[in-house]
Amino acid sequence: MICVNGENLEVREGISLKDFLLENGFMIERIAVECNGEIIPKAVYDKHKLNDGDKLEVVNFVGGG
Repeated sequence: MICVNGENLEVREGISLKDFLLENGFMIERIAVECNGEIIPKAVYDKHKLNDGDKLEVVNFVGGG
């Protein structure tokens, strides 16, 4: 189980951050992700594996004027 923006979610063992984000409807090009207090670069989303107990904060970028 991981915590995403304060909500506990079950995830497949060994799932990559990229796959988790895509499966949960996040638009990768419009977000920033922090895992356990560390910002994860987009370039490694496919290599970063999620582990039981991870805490994610996903922030959406919003445009405006």
